[in-house]
Amino acid sequence: MLHVVLISKALVVGAYQRKLVEIAAQPDIQLTAVVPPYWRDGHHRQALERAHTEGYTLVVAPMLRNGSFHTHLYPTLPALLRRLRPQIVHIDEEPYNVATWHALRAARRTGARTLFFTWQNLQRRYPTPFRQMEAWVHAHVDGALAGNQAAAQVLRDKGYQGPLRVIPQFGVDPELYCPGERATPGPFTVGYAGRLVPEKGIDTLLSAMAGLQGDPRTWLFGGGSAREALQAQASALGIRQRTRFYNRVSSAQMPAYLRQLDVLVLPSRTRPNWMEQFGRVLVEAMACGVPVIGSDSGEIPNVIGDAGLIFPEGDVEALRERLARLQHDPALRRALGATGRERVLAHYTQAQVARETVAFYRELMDQPRLSRRR
Repeated sequence: MLHVVLISKALVVGAYQRKLVEIAAQPDIQLTAVVPPYWRDGHHRQALERAHTEGYTLVVAPMLRNGSFHTHLYPTLPALLRRLRPQIVHIDEEPYNVATWHALRAARRTGARTLFFTWQNLQRRYPTPFRQMEAWVHAHVDGALAGNQAAAQVLRDKGYQGPLRVIPQFGVDPELYCPGERATPGPFTVGYAGRLVPEKGIDTLLSAMAGLQGDPRTWLFGGGSAREALQAQASALGIRQRTRFYNRVSSAQMPAYLRQLDVLVLPSRTRPNWMEQFGRVLVEAMACGVPVIGSDSGEIPNVIGDAGLIFPEGDVEALRERLARLQHDPALRRALGATGRERVLAHYTQAQVARETVAFYRELMDQPRLSRRR
């Protein structure tokens, strides 16, 4: 039996806990998940949800500096690991964070194999002491997971030489995110879900929608600093009455909204300090059989593959052309929707992510110990 401790603040979200159930369901796996009682993200306080708790042990541990992405940590973790004596400690944090450095030190003292997870797809030089912690983690961890291809390359460029796999942090539940009938026939409807911030390129989407023929609708789900500017832009373009702004929608409710869309668009635009790391809403829409269009920012083309359309980021005319193609070709929409669903089932379900993650755990157990590195 392989005992794994997985430490993750992201798992306060109930929908993400499905991955834990799938990991625990793999043969000969004993799983303990360590989570905080809540996570504070700016003004939003996400309390721990207990949505999927069967098959594994959920430990709620106190957290210092809750809400500080770079400096939070779990003060009771060393004592917890000494008591549990796991063989694998999976630290679901970036290698330059205090939480990763602290957990790795505690795990090594118990003799456990260790790994971290990274989304960071831009080459950055961090200030002291984060730069030194990152280098120490790279030198002493047994393995690493990257959420995208660019993040894996960043690790190699920074000198990390150990085992490395590209596996998404979380998949989707294909039973929750699944195709369904549209509630009522209606006009061609295009959606976006996520943060309403400049780097997501939603202004590009609105400009493209303004040039479409007929009476198309735009549904925008989420909140953020760009909301008022986007509302003003929609008014200036003459499409405010055809543009609907929704507030934050729960993961349980989102599939029903996605199924009412004809197309889901993720028009992200790369900035000097940001590039799209994955685009989870893409696989959620694809799982629902909704065709997707994405920009070529970051990981988006790799996520979509042959299951959707890609346009150059920021190119209004190119996006409009792809929207018009899908608007006037229902057969293409159906074909892309079916291909997207197949792609999710093959690569992006919680069960598939769990299988690949556990396979990596077993690989690490077969590797020589790295305790000689200092």
